[in-house]
Amino acid sequence: MKNAPFIIDGHLDLSMNAMEWNRDLRMPIEQIRSLEKGMTDLPDRGNSTVSFTELRRGNIGFCIATLIARYAKPTHPLGGWRSPEQAWGMVQAQLAWYNEMERQGELQMIKNKAQLEQHLQDWNQNEQAPIGFLLSLEGADSIVTFDHLYLLHERGLRAIGPAHYGPGTYAYGTDSEGSIGEKGKELLRRMEELNIVLDATHLCDISFWEAMDHFQGHIWASHSNCRSLVNHNRQFTDEQIKTLIERKAVIGIPLDAWMMVPGWQRQVSHPSNTDVRLKHMVDHMDHICQLAGNAKHIAFGTDLDGGFGTEQCPGDLNTIADLQSVATLLADRGYDAEAIEDIFSNNWLRKLRAVLD
Repeated sequence: MKNAPFIIDGHLDLSMNAMEWNRDLRMPIEQIRSLEKGMTDLPDRGNSTVSFTELRRGNIGFCIATLIARYAKPTHPLGGWRSPEQAWGMVQAQLAWYNEMERQGELQMIKNKAQLEQHLQDWNQNEQAPIGFLLSLEGADSIVTFDHLYLLHERGLRAIGPAHYGPGTYAYGTDSEGSIGEKGKELLRRMEELNIVLDATHLCDISFWEAMDHFQGHIWASHSNCRSLVNHNRQFTDEQIKTLIERKAVIGIPLDAWMMVPGWQRQVSHPSNTDVRLKHMVDHMDHICQLAGNAKHIAFGTDLDGGFGTEQCPGDLNTIADLQSVATLLADRGYDAEAIEDIFSNNWLRKLRAVLD
């Protein structure tokens, strides 16, 4: 669908789906769903929304794609790998999958500005061009030592979210509270040295404000919504949003239903018995725009198939290709063509061009 508006998605867990959910993203979405029919190990089985075909159908030609493997001490409330070394091993498996998808021409890792510009040109001119991605690490627990950080940077890593859920090695994340500590400060210092972006998503309030004080490099928030609309520590307060705007951040808006509408109950609420729709994504977008006074700081950061599928996302979205319908919703709210193009791709593009060497 190259005649449709170009879209950049700021957060997709592609390798997690491939290596832990065992999804072959080269398959049509219907086949991925069919192969999971009857499986009950995860609540999103048979409900996936992302495949390479659907990304292409939606003209989503670039994304920020993750490596993710949480190390969890025995007291961690959500669990994870039992050592940083195991988490590192999973990250390497995920990276190997990205490399193989590159070799097959499905994906292209973008490491610098020249590659980004060439990718954009190729995507516009070639129907078979690979889907571009920038590599991000969601949760830094797998960085066993700072030597491991330098290895990941050499292999293409360009952004890090220091925390995920619960207490982490370098920061505290969602549903926890605490300081980044000396390890976190040293991680931020080395990220600055390497020109690695700080992804503020998932940082708890204390860690967020400490990170803002100690990090002077580029910042974005790949997938975060507004606490004033859904009151949970996973979301940003208006004060945090204003600070991110001052730091020239882009905030990607996710589509996990419990972050979109108040009162969602996991495995009880469902799109069929609630009113959660893509219009609620626009509510969060519009709130940030009102705080900023413009549409220069919001974008997509869907987190689709980030542990949830159609059972816990807007009822008017079947696959990621349906992001195209957000243009009409934005226009109905009074957003003009330039603002819609900013939200669909240009805001992320400006940030990527500022970030990449």
